[in-house]
Amino acid sequence: MPKLSVKQAEQRLIKFALTYPESVLDHPWGHDAAKVKGKMFATFGGEANPKGEFSLTVKLPISAEMALTLPWVEQTGYGLGKSGWVTARLKYGDDFDLETMKGWIDQSYRAVAPKTLVKSLDPGTVR
Repeated sequence: MPKLSVKQAEQRLIKFALTYPESVLDHPWGHDAAKVKGKMFATFGGEANPKGEFSLTVKLPISAEMALTLPWVEQTGYGLGKSGWVTARLKYGDDFDLETMKGWIDQSYRAVAPKTLVKSLDPGTVR
């Protein structure tokens, strides 16, 4: 299977994030962000990045420690890393698993969304 360009990966992950209940796309700071009830659960930095990288920032209260073992993942700046936020920075040719990143978006949505919306999700399945 051919590797995805960073733009293709970004587009697929944004589309995936918007499948969650009441999620919307917003554009703070010139980047795309998936929000639920006004709270961000994923931000995407793509072609605006001068290095040609794609970035995904998510809140991982369960798996941040594991994610940080990957060479292309770091704690999110501005003190957010202390709360479990991580940023993955990828460029074309990097070895990454889109399904893992979808799992991270799922975990982040569940961490940020109101409990009533989280209850509407299947507890054992990533959308």
